[in-house]
Amino acid sequence: MINVVMAREELPTAPGPSVFLAGPTPRLGGPVASWRPAAIAELDRQWRGTDTLTVYSPESRGGIRAKHYDDQVGWETAARERAGVVLFWIPRDLDSLPGFTTNVEFGLDVAARRVVLGCPPGCPNPERNRYLVWVAERHGAPVRGTLPGTVAAALGIVSAHAFEGVAR
Repeated sequence: MINVVMAREELPTAPGPSVFLAGPTPRLGGPVASWRPAAIAELDRQWRGTDTLTVYSPESRGGIRAKHYDDQVGWETAARERAGVVLFWIPRDLDSLPGFTTNVEFGLDVAARRVVLGCPPGCPNPERNRYLVWVAERHGAPVRGTLPGTVAAALGIVSAHAFEGVAR
C-alpha cells in the first residue's frame, strides 16, 4: 500500500519507507503529460513492504499551484530531506521538460542522501543527461534507463534501509 503526499500537503512525522519523485514538472496546459502518475502506479505495483510506502510528489493536487514560490520550494526541500530515497526521473526535452531546477536538486542531493537516477536513452535530449550520469556513477548512485527499473532500484534502497529508525 502507498500513501501519496502532494505538494504543500502536511509531511508525515512518523518514520517509514518513503520516496520523493524528483524531476522536471510539465507546465500546466503544456504539450506533455506528467510522468509522475506512471511512477506512482509503478511504485504501487512493485512495493512489497509490509509498511505503507509514502510517496512525495512535488506536483499539486488538482493542479492548484502555490501562491508563493517559497512555499513550494520549502516544501520540496523538506520532503526531499525526509525521503528515504530521492528518485530522479529525467526524460530530458529542452523544449518541454528542460529540468534546469532538477539539475541543481540532483547536485545537492547526490552527495547528501540516497538517490537513484533514471535517464531514458530515448528521450529527446539524452546527451544533456550525460554529466548527471557521470556524477551519479562517481557517487555510487544507481542509474537506470527505464521508469520500472528506476522504481525497482529506489525500492531496493528503501527496503535495505527500512529499519534504521529515522524519520524518512
